[in-house]
Amino acid sequence: MTKLLIPLVVLIAAALGLFMLDEPQEPADFVFINRGDVTTLDLSRMSWMQDLRVAGALWETLVQNDVFDQAYTPQPAAAERWEVSPDGRTYTFYLRPGAKWTNGQPVKAEHFVYAWRRGMLPELAGDYITLFQAVKNGRAFTQRRLDETARFAQEGRGRPRPDEARALWQASAAWFDSHVGVRARGDFVLELELEQPIPYLLDALSLELFAPLYPPLLERYTSVDPVTAQVRVDAGWTKPGVLVSNGGYRLSGWRFKRDMRIDKSEHYWNAAALPTRSILMPSINDPNAQVLAFQTGGVDWVSDVIPDYRAEMLDRKRRYHERFADTLGRARAAGVTDPVALDRLLPPHPDLNIHAFPAFGTFYYNFNCNERFADGRPNPFRDRRVRKAFALALNKQNIADNVRRLGEPVARTLVPPGSLGGYAVPEGLPCAPDPGAIAEARRLLAQAGFPDGKGLPEIEILITSDGWYSKAAQASAKDWQSNLGARVIVREKEVKVFRDDLKNANYMISRGGWYGDFGDATTFLDLMLSYDGNNDRKYNDPDYDAMMARARAQTDPAQRLRILEAAERKIIEDDLPLIPVFHYSQVFLFDPHTVSGISPHPRQKSNMLLLARLGPGQKGLEMNRGAQTGGGAAQGAPRGVPGAGQ
Repeated sequence: MTKLLIPLVVLIAAALGLFMLDEPQEPADFVFINRGDVTTLDLSRMSWMQDLRVAGALWETLVQNDVFDQAYTPQPAAAERWEVSPDGRTYTFYLRPGAKWTNGQPVKAEHFVYAWRRGMLPELAGDYITLFQAVKNGRAFTQRRLDETARFAQEGRGRPRPDEARALWQASAAWFDSHVGVRARGDFVLELELEQPIPYLLDALSLELFAPLYPPLLERYTSVDPVTAQVRVDAGWTKPGVLVSNGGYRLSGWRFKRDMRIDKSEHYWNAAALPTRSILMPSINDPNAQVLAFQTGGVDWVSDVIPDYRAEMLDRKRRYHERFADTLGRARAAGVTDPVALDRLLPPHPDLNIHAFPAFGTFYYNFNCNERFADGRPNPFRDRRVRKAFALALNKQNIADNVRRLGEPVARTLVPPGSLGGYAVPEGLPCAPDPGAIAEARRLLAQAGFPDGKGLPEIEILITSDGWYSKAAQASAKDWQSNLGARVIVREKEVKVFRDDLKNANYMISRGGWYGDFGDATTFLDLMLSYDGNNDRKYNDPDYDAMMARARAQTDPAQRLRILEAAERKIIEDDLPLIPVFHYSQVFLFDPHTVSGISPHPRQKSNMLLLARLGPGQKGLEMNRGAQTGGGAAQGAPRGVPGAGQ
């Protein structure tokens, strides 16, 4: 054990800056280990949780969901109030006149318009471009831009035409201003006109990618390609000392694979209410070192606990709870349901510091659905019978029970069952070790031309080189080898390379996962739209696209849900562009007696503005005991930003 601890302690010391090789800086008030290294701070390119989490501290969107409200009610943020037209198609947001960027300049409605236009540009390949296109003529703008730049490049045949390229871009921007339903009505009024009503719009607008951008900064790093007329953006605008944002914190340091530091923005409109002046996010990739860093007081929060022994840690907590069964029983009878609030009723103990919260998310395997692999070889997963065979032949329970070991439910659907009121998930498919499922898998594989796996190429499972993914992939490989006769190998890659391979369909099967961004089934189902930026499977089915279009156009809420249910049934029972494996639990490490601001809500979105270390006599934030409704015209200050004594 001593031989193991020495290198871990050295690693932790280095990561936390205890070896002061750089210029010393004031210790941060709060230290946490993010879910992984931040891959980008460009809002239009974000989709990974660790990136979005930091963005929520640096930027502020029009509204912010109350993460300590069971109903997740949207609250005022950059907008102090809003109005909705009777037909539900027009939203008018009134911005805070006192809101400022980190450089002290006022935040204006035109800055939101600029961000929306950038979010719809096809050349920037934003993962969430579909959400931006919900406004009037949004998709038309993207398609027009795509067609114009393709035609420009074809006509030029590789010849640089800088003046014509800039003129085309200016014409595109002018078309946006005159046709697309995002408008600035003066400095502090923003109007959104939708193609059709969207019941979850306010919820979706809390996503960090809908934050404004500071045009004078972006324009210095933006150019127009003289050959293609496409907009190009240099990532230098996201560096410390350069980045300008409008949130509660400013970026003060970012050393890739070392650490990131953010400090309170003195220009933030509600800076006086923020409980924490500075937050440090050290990069510690070794799961055991992360736990040891917490146990030795080096960090306040580990946001994704992944060592194999976490199941034993949770079991010790369960036994500690059993010692205080009467106390917890009385509290629950009195209406206390927040698991962190219940922990705070018990004496402090190391066994209390691990927390497993159900999450609004699903782990799955992606299939590459292209006709050919990136190297030109024919792709057997183009055939849905092959995809379905692999889904039926996978022992999901084995992964949940023996790899994850967190009691997470096996997934037969993409949308977690019971997570959305009025939405009934489909039945889904059986899977191994069910003999009937295995027999059907073999029949389908033979029908597709691969009896007993003969003729299949060597199958690669692409994963990232971190966490439990390797064990899950090895278990899956054994299932497909024994049940289908396939030859399967596992290939690990660093997260940035993995992400690029995923986007470029340079894989056969890959690990995947999704946490819902808003409280509607489309947050999962849109992933399979042929034109969606998050469609890493390259699944393209006109019938599915048409079903989702009918759901968008349907004004009757019940009928809309029935269409969405049928769409999910198609992808998880018939077409299988992915294999749902299990529904997530999120495991954290933090001391409930000394840390506040981490929400147990299944949406698992932590509001970084609430993170705090508790002083003597201070009470931590707690979930509302009853669900609230409404919020469409809410006014006043956001709930839950703690001041002194909270």
